[in-house]
Amino acid sequence: MPKNTVVLGASENPERYSFLATQKLAAHQHPVTAIGIKAGIIDTTPIITEHPPIDNVDTVTLYLSPANQTAYYDYIISLHPKRLIFNPGTENKELAMLAEANGIEPIEACTLVLLSTAQY
Repeated sequence: MPKNTVVLGASENPERYSFLATQKLAAHQHPVTAIGIKAGIIDTTPIITEHPPIDNVDTVTLYLSPANQTAYYDYIISLHPKRLIFNPGTENKELAMLAEANGIEPIEACTLVLLSTAQY
């Protein structure tokens, strides 16, 4: 079943994990909104710099260091996702606690591994 996913920290640099995750999510037929610091494109998925309201978000997957996540706290909460994936290097206890307090499941995992093992 497709899961509407927001990739925070998207980059059009093919060496970045956010690039690979965006590609793999789209390849697995998950609707993807890629949000980054710079506008661009990953295959056919545009990278936007705005923070638009998005309905029915299943997952927000983070590719931002904890220091860069603070500016997104309110936005993440406003999306009301079911889960928030902290990819390796993005772990943030403060944001995880905030997520839980707002009914969002924080998960420390790798989006690419979850996709490749059919656990996404």
